[in-house]
Amino acid sequence: MDEKNKKPGNPWTKSLLIWVGILFALVLFVQMIDGGSRSATGQAIAYSEFVKQVDEGNVRTVTMATGSSGNATITGKLESGEEFRTTAPADANVSDRLIGKGVAVQVKAEEQSSIWLYMLYNSLPFLLILGISFFVMRQMQKNAGSGAMGFGKSRARMLTEKHGRVTFSDVAGIDEAREELQEIVEYLKDPGKFARLGGKIPKGALLVGPPGTGKTLLARAIAGEAGVPFFTISGSDFVEMFVGVGASRVRDMFDQAKKSAPCIVFIDEIDAVGRHRGAGLGNGNDEREQTLNQLLVEMDGFEANEGIIIIAATNRPDVLDPALLRPGRFDRQVVVPRPDIEGREQILGVHMKKVPLAPDVDPRVIARGTPGFSGADLANLVNEAALLAARRGKRLVAMQEFEDAKDKVLMGTERKSMVMTEDEKRMTAYHEAGHAVVALHEPASDPIHKATIIPRGRALGLVMRLPERDNYSYHRDKMYANLAVSMGGRVAEEIIFGYDKVSSGASSDISYATGLARDMVTRWGMSDELGPLQYAEQDEEVFLGYSVNRQKNMSNETAQAIDKEIRRIVEQGYDRAKHVLTEHANELETLAQALLEYETLSGDEIKTVLAGGSIDRGGVSGPSIPAAGSSIPKAKRPKAGIGGPASAGA
Repeated sequence: MDEKNKKPGNPWTKSLLIWVGILFALVLFVQMIDGGSRSATGQAIAYSEFVKQVDEGNVRTVTMATGSSGNATITGKLESGEEFRTTAPADANVSDRLIGKGVAVQVKAEEQSSIWLYMLYNSLPFLLILGISFFVMRQMQKNAGSGAMGFGKSRARMLTEKHGRVTFSDVAGIDEAREELQEIVEYLKDPGKFARLGGKIPKGALLVGPPGTGKTLLARAIAGEAGVPFFTISGSDFVEMFVGVGASRVRDMFDQAKKSAPCIVFIDEIDAVGRHRGAGLGNGNDEREQTLNQLLVEMDGFEANEGIIIIAATNRPDVLDPALLRPGRFDRQVVVPRPDIEGREQILGVHMKKVPLAPDVDPRVIARGTPGFSGADLANLVNEAALLAARRGKRLVAMQEFEDAKDKVLMGTERKSMVMTEDEKRMTAYHEAGHAVVALHEPASDPIHKATIIPRGRALGLVMRLPERDNYSYHRDKMYANLAVSMGGRVAEEIIFGYDKVSSGASSDISYATGLARDMVTRWGMSDELGPLQYAEQDEEVFLGYSVNRQKNMSNETAQAIDKEIRRIVEQGYDRAKHVLTEHANELETLAQALLEYETLSGDEIKTVLAGGSIDRGGVSGPSIPAAGSSIPKAKRPKAGIGGPASAGA
């Protein structure tokens, strides 16, 4: 390996020497062509002028050289020291005239050029053109993957990680997927262990999971553990605008892999080339389908590719062609899900190794407060906490930084620099208080994590709820509770400010409620009117950059019934929210005033406020908030930002 690592420098030296040789040959050629004109020095004068100068006695010395034609080339110096040159005809008696005038004459025979030198003069330009052409063609073949001559060459890169090597010890939270792939690595290291029992190594493994769950990280870990050549390529690297290029690249990739077998080929985002054939307008994309056909043949065709293991990753397994998923091509599908609480704790432990932690940091608490986070989300959380600690001038990352980073990831960055009026601030406070009060009185609702009227991200205020545990199913009572909570902000505005003063702050709430109700009716069969049937429309296809209309698989009457049911379910949530806020109007008022006072309240602080207790912030107790139903003084801090259309989160 050490000898191979020294070789990449040699091509640069070789190319440099070739270019220097070409430049030297060009300079030599120019000198040969121009040498004769530069060898004759002095000012050129006419022969008649030369004779006149001789007769007047102005010529001091002369050198004569007679050529094959009989003409004499004359060079010399005048009495003034000026050099000259001229040509005398063959029949001129120049030497006698010069001797008669007392001029020093030197006669030199002109050298005859050989036939070989003559041939070199005439053939050198052609030799230079042929040499340069040969050099350029050789370079284009050598760099075939990036040049025009290598249009059909594979763009797969061999991964040789010396620094930043990833192993299975760096992969946490997805133990089952890791074990499935670790078996492939063990087979590559000791094939006899499995062959003794008649077992064959899988030809392909498909990694399936949401974005950010660690599919590519698993592939890098395989490369770090296997100790065999590892080629990596993206699915989009195969497809070009010219038909046949992708198939050529697939063939070339497998040819490279055969030379390095046993080896692993990792294809990231394989759905870019492996989509279902025949889908879309015009019977699909010819280039993509030819590429897929070639990939299918190479993976399991008449010619066996022993020792080549294909590992692919995608988050869209539903769009892949069935022929690609059958045993013999991708023998196993490895699901890489979002981690549970145990997995999140392990992932946090891996990322926290690189961060200096304060004693109060508890990964278990952070994992419990981040349900639904993927591995990439958790890595981003740890990084944000480290950046916050550095910004605050701390040497250790404390639990407070992790909590603030979690709020930033979940709710967005605080926009304290934006100033809003007192009326806008009051409306935001009542809007968020409406969400919170409804959530507290809906038994199926998730607990409130935090409520704020400080703008975060694209929202002007937020009520963030987090589940107490990981949920793997979505129940009907929780759906109706979420619908009521989402309508709580809009209902609170109507109750407090009146029908005409309702703002656009519930736009995201209405969008969420409508989408949830539509899924309940069309996907999950939770409408008594329409029954347990699926009415969801098929996903749209994209052909040549244009979206093709979705297939309509229902009658107009059914579509009208679906719209009617969606409206009924959303209005039912609206009525539930209105009933709760009307019955507990005193809690709405109390919580809104507390938000105006403190701007941000945690779930426990909200319960304390509604019970009439005081809030302790950093060892200093704030003013006591009266219990629900008591009169509350007007807010004293007309700060906080608001900008754009109001968007309050449920």
